[in-house]
Amino acid sequence: MTDTDAATLAERVREGELRLYELEDHADAETAAAARRYLLAEETGADLSTVGDYAFDAADADSNVENMVGAAQIPMGVVGPLPVDGGAADGEHYLPLATTEGALLASVNRGVSTIRHAGGATARVLKSGMTRAPVFKVADVAEAGEVSAWVREHVAELAEAAESTTSHGELQDVTPYVVGDSVFLRFSYDTKDAMGMNMATIATEAACDVVESETPADLVALSGNLCSDKKPAAINAVEGRGRTVSADVLVPHEQVEERLDTTTAAIAEANTRKNLVGSAKAGALGFNAHAANVVAAAFLALGQDAAQVVEGSNTITTVDAREDGLYASVTLASLEVGTVGGGTSLPTQAEALDVLGYAGGGDPAGSNADALAEVIAAGVLAGELSLLAALSSRHLSSAHAELGR
Repeated sequence: MTDTDAATLAERVREGELRLYELEDHADAETAAAARRYLLAEETGADLSTVGDYAFDAADADSNVENMVGAAQIPMGVVGPLPVDGGAADGEHYLPLATTEGALLASVNRGVSTIRHAGGATARVLKSGMTRAPVFKVADVAEAGEVSAWVREHVAELAEAAESTTSHGELQDVTPYVVGDSVFLRFSYDTKDAMGMNMATIATEAACDVVESETPADLVALSGNLCSDKKPAAINAVEGRGRTVSADVLVPHEQVEERLDTTTAAIAEANTRKNLVGSAKAGALGFNAHAANVVAAAFLALGQDAAQVVEGSNTITTVDAREDGLYASVTLASLEVGTVGGGTSLPTQAEALDVLGYAGGGDPAGSNADALAEVIAAGVLAGELSLLAALSSRHLSSAHAELGR
């Protein structure tokens, strides 16, 4: 690649001879990205030299982005060691987190230290299933009932069609929902170590062909929003999507005072009035302090789909003042994670997964993604403990003033 090559391509775009998305048809991926930067710099006056300084081959990002110009760099830190006794995760973990929010990692790490000195967190994946819910139209509710009954009786036939599209995914269930002359079918898949959204979509399309051929239903949209992907939805908070995962810890009272500068009773009251009563009054789906903060930072660091932080915020935090200490738990109803596919193969994200110890496919299949979910849940628990402590001790604003800059 030369600057002349990039400038020539940019000029052809400016003259209308080429479109931005066609540049890879006329040059290698690096030259195409450079041409787009050249064009943007000329038209906007922006200096894109840092955007153009990235640590991977542009061609390697072909499956992750279109119209590539470079890469966005987000500061990445780490918290730990975080001991997790999980169904899949085991031992101490360093959890990479990428964020631009000052004070976040310091706060989470304080919670991690508290959990570590209390003997570690326990975590379990309670349910796993990636969903896709197409919507069909029918003539009336009688036909809707007919279609729903047929689907319930022919799940095995739908599974055969769906699973013919993948060597990994397994159809778990299909649940019909009827609204007048609309029939929604919520398909749920075991997608192993992949987050599995694309897998579920392709598999569901094959199953929809069977539904259309065997019933009077006509497919309107492959996604009917009952899935529900990347949107706040009660169905995900109740039924789950991706991994439903819980983590908890019991912290002795003296450690609460020593490490969190507050009391068990104060944290329990803050949780009740803020996370439970306040969230209920607000009509929230997530009853937590800031679960999305840790989920988002982990997703960015570890190559997950950042928009699915929406579902990750479906978290309930509980705190109980017990005789022997402070019991705290988090339950994330719909944490959508994977250790293969998507952004997990990009260099910085792959390195971060290596730090965590769960890159690639697990043995047995699905165990690495389960472990990732359990460690993230334990990280969320640490973040909840620390923020609740800061609020109950009235240290939140001073911490942000000192570290948030």
